[in-house]
Amino acid sequence: MAKNKASLWPWLGLAAGILLLDQFTKVLILGYYQLGDSTYVTSFFNIVRVHNSGAAFSFLAGAGGWQRWFFTAIGLGAAVFIVWMLRSHPGQKLFAFALACILGGALGNVIDRLLHGYVVDFLDFHWKFLSGIFHGGHFPAFNVADAGISIGAVCLILDEILRVRRSK
Repeated sequence: MAKNKASLWPWLGLAAGILLLDQFTKVLILGYYQLGDSTYVTSFFNIVRVHNSGAAFSFLAGAGGWQRWFFTAIGLGAAVFIVWMLRSHPGQKLFAFALACILGGALGNVIDRLLHGYVVDFLDFHWKFLSGIFHGGHFPAFNVADAGISIGAVCLILDEILRVRRSK
């Protein structure tokens, strides 16, 4: 059992690193940008300050406030489940990497909801070919936590594909 506990720490360290990077970047945005401010960086990327009171793609953003606590509870529940899964499977590197990325991202956004009542987003990518899907071709703004969650989700899918291939 001690071996499993010891091998859990690198994954919790990765999650903590994502969480710290997420919160650090959000502190910078909150300190230097007003809501709605934008800085042009490249022809396809801006730094912006956006507040998202909903979930992904502003899902339930206008729900009246209850969603803050709902998404906080989901994030905390997911964090507990992920830590339990990490304790059970710390030797499965891709799986544990994916879970650690999701854990760091989930906790980063939970902290925002608890502190501010919304999630601070600031990465704004935009391309003309997205105009038919997103207003002005702007993919919804996101943050480091969201990137961690997305990378983790992709790695979970990849891990499952590889697991199925190995079992054949």
